[in-house]
Amino acid sequence: MTKKPLRLTPAGLVLVPLAIACLMTAIAALAVSLNDRLTIAAPGPLITATILIYSVILVLLGTAAIANVRELATLGIADPLTRLPNRRALHEYIERKSRGDGEVALALIDLDSFKQVNDHFGHAVGDQLIEQYAQMLREVCGSEARCYRLGGDEFAAVMSGKVAGTILEGMCRTLIERLATPMEINGRQIAIGASIGLARSTADHRVPSSELLRRSDVAMSMSKRGGKMRCTWFNESFDRRRERVREIEEEIRTGIAAGEFSLAYQPLVDAESRKIVAVEALLRWDREDRQPLGPAIFVPVAEDSGLINPLGQWVLRQAVCDALRWGDITLSVNVSAAQLRNPEFPIKLGEVLEETGFPPHRLELEVTETCLVLDPLVAERTLDVIRSFGVRIALDDFGTGYASIGFLRRFRFEKLKLDRSLIELAGGDEGSRAMMLSSIALARALKMGVTAEGVETEEQAELVRLAGCDQIQGWLYFRAMPAAQIDLLIQEQADKSLKGQAA
Repeated sequence: MTKKPLRLTPAGLVLVPLAIACLMTAIAALAVSLNDRLTIAAPGPLITATILIYSVILVLLGTAAIANVRELATLGIADPLTRLPNRRALHEYIERKSRGDGEVALALIDLDSFKQVNDHFGHAVGDQLIEQYAQMLREVCGSEARCYRLGGDEFAAVMSGKVAGTILEGMCRTLIERLATPMEINGRQIAIGASIGLARSTADHRVPSSELLRRSDVAMSMSKRGGKMRCTWFNESFDRRRERVREIEEEIRTGIAAGEFSLAYQPLVDAESRKIVAVEALLRWDREDRQPLGPAIFVPVAEDSGLINPLGQWVLRQAVCDALRWGDITLSVNVSAAQLRNPEFPIKLGEVLEETGFPPHRLELEVTETCLVLDPLVAERTLDVIRSFGVRIALDDFGTGYASIGFLRRFRFEKLKLDRSLIELAGGDEGSRAMMLSSIALARALKMGVTAEGVETEEQAELVRLAGCDQIQGWLYFRAMPAAQIDLLIQEQADKSLKGQAA
């Protein structure tokens, strides 16, 4: 076993020699003061012994100083947890290899769902997972590529040579395949994934290490957007897309301040009576002479930028203020994944309900499966708080994801909204029709209401009506319209009801 050298702090390196020198001087002074007859017959050997002792002490302290300096130098270029080289070492290596004629390829690896591991099992388990993954990365890279930990759950691998990019991509795919098997930590099976971005620097087109890292980071983000557990090579079009996203983000921010956003409402009718029983609030953006943008484009940008929080709060407040005029009509409002992850959302919702006096039982929040699978524990806690207010929860776009019976039981939705694609296919495909019927039967067994979305023909309406849907939403009956037109429809429906009672 190798004995570790003495390690001292920088202050210790100064204070220890002074303390030893003072101690030796004090011992000599004490000896002289206690014995005035003390005579030194041979001062030479005594001086030599003193010098030798002091020299040995200096050697020991020098060894400690060298060990400290080496450790500090190692910490400057290595990650303390995994002992992998760090970001600084990565830049130095790329710059060194870029002086040659070979290709330099960089893979940026970001672990998927690592935050949930820390949240659910604690940071100690998270650290063990990081160490285990670092070992996996070493094994896959072997002696062909260098691997690094850049911080958190972010790693990197670098290769140089004629076909470096091709070989590195193969390694990355091997990593993804190995991550398909859960890692075992303290008896737990923990599943994580990885999103990987790849970029290269060639002799014909050299880029600085910082730019190479940025490009691989952009490509990694595209891997996440594309569904995770995949590799993506950087493409120049990614930068153009990011610039456009940045522009849209700034326009959203300006649009909120300028009051450019508005709400339209699409009525839902009772499947049997065909009377309006609910309305869904739909966000619209009046961009005047600029290029039109639908919610499918600007809402994801708002979510990524955090602007969905003020925008969503405005939608909620405006919608309940409009719906106060509509009697017992239910109001449906869409909620994004980002809003559910925001711990302030239930608080703001409660404030809106209290300040406006809107009856909570008339409010229905629509969430998609994606909102819930990103962080199910957080979503479940948030929905429980919302339900405690008396607000109902509906699962939107059912039939497009992978919701299981356990998933539906866990979140206890009050309503399922069948996606328009399922309704369209059920009209001419036996398998889709069977899927629609089984979905409705499942909802009934779990005591959920069922709404059919996107109904555009009488045939579709009759199909979902016979299948047992409670409500129907679609262009066959009503398109989305301003609140003022909803006022007229509700009044017209109330007048007909009064005439019917009088008759």
